[in-house]
Amino acid sequence: MSYNLFSGSHEQFIKYRTKNFSKFHINEATLKLLICSFLVSLSGAVRIYIASLLLKTTPNVVTCIAGGLIIYSVYTLDRALDSEEDSINRKELNSSNKKIGLDVSFVTFVIGTLILAKDGMLVLAFIPIITGYLYSKGIQIGNFSLKLKGGLGVKNVVVGLSWGIFITGLASSGYENIGPIVLVFLLFGVKVFINSAIDDFKDVKGDTLAGIKTLPIILEARKTRNLLTAMHIFSHMIVIAALIDGVLAFEPVIVLCSFVYGLICILNYTNEDRSLSRKLGLAFFKDGESTVILILRAVTGSFLV
Repeated sequence: MSYNLFSGSHEQFIKYRTKNFSKFHINEATLKLLICSFLVSLSGAVRIYIASLLLKTTPNVVTCIAGGLIIYSVYTLDRALDSEEDSINRKELNSSNKKIGLDVSFVTFVIGTLILAKDGMLVLAFIPIITGYLYSKGIQIGNFSLKLKGGLGVKNVVVGLSWGIFITGLASSGYENIGPIVLVFLLFGVKVFINSAIDDFKDVKGDTLAGIKTLPIILEARKTRNLLTAMHIFSHMIVIAALIDGVLAFEPVIVLCSFVYGLICILNYTNEDRSLSRKLGLAFFKDGESTVILILRAVTGSFLV
């Protein structure tokens, strides 16, 4: 009798475990979902640090980490929210446990927000997450609908504006001179715009099937590449002039490396190639740019001392 009771309890436990814990199973696709936003979040955190250097303020490492957590949260949210084009553009994530991605996104957002709230920057934390949701899922109220992924260049503009404001806002906390702030916003806002457009090249197939009008689809490769190159040169020429004039901190390594890295990305990765070599190269030149620049600045600085 006792054996039967134990057996029944054991079977109920197995059913309970299968039902309630299978959703937390981390398979290979789920692991990719959780780590694929790490590089871009690290890049964002370092960009906040670099923006502080350009503004001649003391970089706050804790603020940079909080910013990185918010960035990780937004990009993981985008990947965890199902969309038609992502089933084609990101096939490797199709079998991932999106519930885990959403949970991790929520936790990292809360941690980042609490850190920023202590420094009076709570509003800045919500700008990218709200923009990210409008970008990934959008909203629909009656006949009114808004989704940032659909319009020609609208998505790139909104992404550039939101991340430019976020990065510059965190770096310039307590800074009162508006001129340098605008220049740093221009540098990073344009850079994020360009990077988002470069990412659109590898997603042409899925975006076309989903009816999303991105720059590479409408303008095609050559015209889009020319547009991005012009924007990149224009923004960096203004910043270089500001460095020479003393409006921004004299950081030639940062600006010149940013200029070279950006050109390499635009000229070499504005295509539909989805090969492993392309992914690795793009990760190094786009998402790894800020970290490499900071390392080069430290190395060259030690030589000059």
